[in-house]
Amino acid sequence: MRIVFAGTPEFAAEHLKALLASPHDIVAVYTQPDRPAGRGQKLMPSPVKQLALEHGIPVLQPPSLRAPEAQAELAALAPELMVVVAYGLILPQGVLDIPRLGCINSHASLLPRWRGAAPIQRAVQAGDAESGVTVMRMEAGLDTGPMLLKVSTPISAQDTGGSLHDRLAQMGPAAVLEAIDGLAQGTLVGEVQDDSLANYAHKLNKDEARIDWTRPAIELERLVRAFFPWPICHSTLHGEAVKVLAAQLDEGTGQPGEIIAASKEGLTVACGAQALRLTRLQLPGGKALNFSDLFNSRREKFLVGTVLGQ
Repeated sequence: MRIVFAGTPEFAAEHLKALLASPHDIVAVYTQPDRPAGRGQKLMPSPVKQLALEHGIPVLQPPSLRAPEAQAELAALAPELMVVVAYGLILPQGVLDIPRLGCINSHASLLPRWRGAAPIQRAVQAGDAESGVTVMRMEAGLDTGPMLLKVSTPISAQDTGGSLHDRLAQMGPAAVLEAIDGLAQGTLVGEVQDDSLANYAHKLNKDEARIDWTRPAIELERLVRAFFPWPICHSTLHGEAVKVLAAQLDEGTGQPGEIIAASKEGLTVACGAQALRLTRLQLPGGKALNFSDLFNSRREKFLVGTVLGQ
């Protein structure tokens, strides 16, 4: 089958790898324009672009697919199917109508639970019992199309945004290949989504990762896991930024943000309800360390009664 692939981050690159290893003909790859990254702010190609170039696949990076010339360029490729994974651009109806079998999308949520940009992290943050990948037929709405195939996985109490991302990135490609076979054979029938069950997974930002110690500890523990490895939860200690990379629920009461215990097992901080034991931190100019190492060397910074977030 002649397939055009559209995607940008590492999650999408894992899907492209599977398609490149399949019998299908990947005639072109669409990805976001190169973005500045790193300290030097040099333009960096996306993981999808890097992979496509390694395999000699033509790469197209239009800033939008709404322009008639961009749509004509896609139509000239004569794709039978377009596979879209975390592309980052809206596909107008004119694009959706070009491939003979339409466009399908691999979305990292058990739709319609989480639509939008950050379904993986929002599932962890909300305390969902499971997540998964839904392969759907695309339509003009945001993640609203008929569902073709679902695969699911439990979310454990140890899962982070990063660990769940990696697991779904391994599950999604096989689901897409299975869906393509079903479409080719005409055996897949789409299931309409129940819009009343949908939630919008807002894009992550660093401001949202600032810890509000007046919130219940159970919410903050999930937030710490959801926002690792990015944007990473943070607070302040003695007026300096401190990143919180791992935490556990604990018992105790005090002023929100107050250190109520410190030992090699962790730094226990009072919250709006219960307490949070911080087990891995990163101080300014330092590397991420287990709290046991910080307690040995910087004990004076973590005195009981000190308040974080001031």
